Amino acid sequence: MKAATRAEQRPRDARLLVVDGTGRIAHHARADLAALLVPGDLVVANDAATLPASLAGHHVATGAPVEVRLAGRRSLVLDDVRVFSALVFGAGDFRTRTEERAAPPPLCAGDVLALGPLRATIVRLLGHPRLIELSFAGSADAIRAGIARHGRPVQYAHVAEPLALWDVWTRVAAQPVAFEPPSAGFVLDWRLLDRLKERGIGFATLTHAAGLSSTGDMALDSRLPLSEPYLLPATTVEAIRSTQARGDRIVALGTTVVRALEHAAAQPGGVAAGAGLATNRLGKATRLAVVDALVSGTHEPGSSHHELLRAFVADATLDRIDGALESGGYRTHEFGDSVLIERSNLKTATLASRFGNVRTALPA
Repeated sequence: MKAATRAEQRPRDARLLVVDGTGRIAHHARADLAALLVPGDLVVANDAATLPASLAGHHVATGAPVEVRLAGRRSLVLDDVRVFSALVFGAGDFRTRTEERAAPPPLCAGDVLALGPLRATIVRLLGHPRLIELSFAGSADAIRAGIARHGRPVQYAHVAEPLALWDVWTRVAAQPVAFEPPSAGFVLDWRLLDRLKERGIGFATLTHAAGLSSTGDMALDSRLPLSEPYLLPATTVEAIRSTQARGDRIVALGTTVVRALEHAAAQPGGVAAGAGLATNRLGKATRLAVVDALVSGTHEPGSSHHELLRAFVADATLDRIDGALESGGYRTHEFGDSVLIERSNLKTATLASRFGNVRTALPA
């Protein structure tokens, strides 16, 4: 695979690797997505808008420059914006590969970070010299305003031009609570939503505070994803129940949707409307209770997003998927191409019957 280097959410040549429940692989244009889904399906998307979660500043005690990347929060309550978990780098910016970023000065509880108009105190270290819990000073309104005015989107070196906030908001973005974009939702536009409706495919949303995808440190990356709060609207829960009662499929638009729904399903009483805190990590041992198919970006082996795919397909199938993405030159990262993966041995209607009805686009 190769990195997507342009901040373009819906490039005309975007591709979609499709894997049905039998493990069959086909190459399509991403524009075929609505036609590949089955009437009766319910697509569930994450409507979280992306915060400008990268805050430049300095460590007050030493004067050393720092970049703070907000990484987690306790809840989605509107005014719960004082305490965050955060990743701290030293001098530099996104133009340097994350793995090569300078370390911050030694940090300890009580240290103050000056971040533009904001002041934050380190509450504690979270088991690593660069992962902290911090507390902002000031009112909730002042903190929100400071982040909005001083922050910028979290960015990685594969995209050379600085990202604007609108580059990382999906078409259904609502409450600004995500730390990185729920980028599977970049496939959405009003035309696609119209096509879904025309074909009898349902659409619903939830809100999930998508966290950081990379820290630049193997030990920290192994702890991803961190705990992430979510909110399930009553209308979405009812749509899920109705879809399952008909025997139709739940299609998650993004790994954050899978995480939220499967965490909710594991709670007493199952999927219910309201707030939750996703602490689960999905992988090979996961037995999916809600999600039948996943639309996602392409993910590199070793990442937590890639590990989640093992909940959908066997290792041998995932190896074939990785090979097809590599040999086909698919683009990866948030502005890259996409995959549509049906979970193995799904007993309801499968994607296999759809392959013959849509023109197959061979990889370049």
